[in-house]
Amino acid sequence: MIPFENTWPYESVMGDLYVAECPFCDAENVLLLLKPDELPVIREGKKRLMVFPCCHGRITIVDADQDYLLADGPLRKSKV
Repeated sequence: MIPFENTWPYESVMGDLYVAECPFCDAENVLLLLKPDELPVIREGKKRLMVFPCCHGRITIVDADQDYLLADGPLRKSKV
């Protein structure tokens, strides 16, 4: 089971995938260099390196569902 800290929400708009905010630099409405037709392959178990175009932050996507990308490391800042 992947912890919630390793997830990041995304949206699909007219054939493109966006995140509302970059987990690294907080840029808004970031277009991902990932296409919706790649999501089924990721769901089947193939990992995908994704580089955010805004700041070149990198994550490895290990799974995805209809709302969230699941990464191999934490994406959310811990609130202590």
